[in-house]
Amino acid sequence: MTAGPPAPVADPVTEPTAVAVPAIELRDVTRSFPGPPEVQALKGVSLSVADGEYVSVTGPSGSGKSTMLNVLGLLDRPTVGEYRLGGVLTGALDEDERAALRARHLGFVFQAFHLMSRRSVLENVLLPMLYNGTPRAEREPRAREALERVGLGHRIDFLPGTLSGGERQRVAVARAVASRPRVLLADEPTGNLDQATSAGIMALFEELHTGGLTLVVITHDADVARRASRRIRLTDGRVGEAA
Repeated sequence: MTAGPPAPVADPVTEPTAVAVPAIELRDVTRSFPGPPEVQALKGVSLSVADGEYVSVTGPSGSGKSTMLNVLGLLDRPTVGEYRLGGVLTGALDEDERAALRARHLGFVFQAFHLMSRRSVLENVLLPMLYNGTPRAEREPRAREALERVGLGHRIDFLPGTLSGGERQRVAVARAVASRPRVLLADEPTGNLDQATSAGIMALFEELHTGGLTLVVITHDADVARRASRRIRLTDGRVGEAA
């Protein structure tokens, strides 16, 4: 019996390869606010953040940092342009769909912690998982694991008011990562902390990044910004790579 022809071998030059989908992609995004006069807080911004990347965003007051955070966090919509989150084009989604996508893909850490004062540390970390589709049986184990990861496994029954500022920010980080988001957005995460505590929080972020989490940190602190592997600077609503 005669053997058939050999199977074709893929040409490494011409064979198409899969292209990784960015975690975040902005294409020519402008965000305008009506006047008079009209204010363009973002002006034709294009930005791509790969999965697992660690990016800081800096800029003076009024440069558009907060507007960018709101757009990236699906808390606001571009006036012009496209925003893709994990490859999903977000512009055509209704508010319920945007909320569901935000809950699945994004974690948030803010300067002001935003913890519920009458809920225990564990309950604060559990809360977002009630709304993002995490199976009931997985919620408490994930919350406990996240608190152990940030060094607060011994504080699960404490109320936030009994914790230090650094500990409260660690609770906020645990809350953000317990849902296993694709991207963590941090807005001035060290703004309310002293220098030593700030260094501890940034070391925690670096540990999370090493574990594969995509990080976008918006900050006015040059020392915090320099810890990122890539630095973006906003100036008058336009984006550029920082030195």
